[in-house]
Amino acid sequence: MKNVFLSLTLCCLLAACGQLTDGESASPLEGTWLLRYVEYPTGEAYDYSIEGKGTYCLLYDSDSMLYESIISMTPSGFVIMPTAKRVVTLIDKGGGERLYLEDGDPHPLTISSDTAITIQRKGALYSLVRDDDLYLEWGTEIREIIIRDLGSENSMARNYYVLSAKERQQERDLQWHGYVFMLIIVISFFIAQYIVSKRRAMRRLQLQLQQIREVKENRPQAVRQIVASVENDFFASDDYAALQRRIASGRVMKDVDWQTVEQHLKSICPGFTTQLRNLRPMSELEYQVCLLIKLRIAPKDIAAVLSRDVSTISTVRSRLYKKVFGRKGGAREWDDFILSIG
Repeated sequence: MKNVFLSLTLCCLLAACGQLTDGESASPLEGTWLLRYVEYPTGEAYDYSIEGKGTYCLLYDSDSMLYESIISMTPSGFVIMPTAKRVVTLIDKGGGERLYLEDGDPHPLTISSDTAITIQRKGALYSLVRDDDLYLEWGTEIREIIIRDLGSENSMARNYYVLSAKERQQERDLQWHGYVFMLIIVISFFIAQYIVSKRRAMRRLQLQLQQIREVKENRPQAVRQIVASVENDFFASDDYAALQRRIASGRVMKDVDWQTVEQHLKSICPGFTTQLRNLRPMSELEYQVCLLIKLRIAPKDIAAVLSRDVSTISTVRSRLYKKVFGRKGGAREWDDFILSIG
């Protein structure tokens, strides 16, 4: 997961750097421009708007290609009529002067600002304004329509194409629904994997519990008597009495003390710690509580030696019971189970 996060972060940084670089090196003409005003040498002038009959749309692909069309806005969306595709060259001569060529034909070009340019053709001045929203929303479609239309056999015919905002929204909705559907599938897959994993773990646990019961039930009577005798002898020994005094003093137990506890348990219940570790992953606190329960240490003394409240020790025991058996159970039930294994 950490590697995936680092990879995603690196990709985002590279993408951001790429956008910065593109922004710095982008052509001043790149984008979509709409004709708004034309002034002729005779003094006549005309205003143009995308509404009604429409206006000319010039789409510049960097400094190398111009896609020209007539565009108008209707209730059903934008209507596009391709008119020309030209190779363009924009040469920066320095000092703010630029040389602009369309298919090798030079035209005076004035870049008034980032959003306004003026091109002179046959003496007429064509004033255009940038429309970034149109470029971002429909730039790719406009370019593809002009390329496809002007490259067809009937390229001389005047063909009209509609860019429907409603259809675009429907496409986006379908795409969004597809993403949501895929997300649901992925989430469902991980949930199913989690459920299967939990069931497998529970089956393994049930098998271990069954094996523990079978081992104890199938012990010969003689072995049972020997185990009971060993336990009785230990709990009546001076070593156990010393251990009880050590715990009853309330002093925090050190690593060497816990090693002594484990040695005592191995002497009377050789398989206990192994069976305990194999049941479920346990925290150190949970493991230590189980060791002391097996040694028949009272809950209040367990709490004292572990520097915990008695209620905390009770919660740990109840939580362990639910972890192992998959159902709610009391602290006393967990104690009985711990005392029964080994």
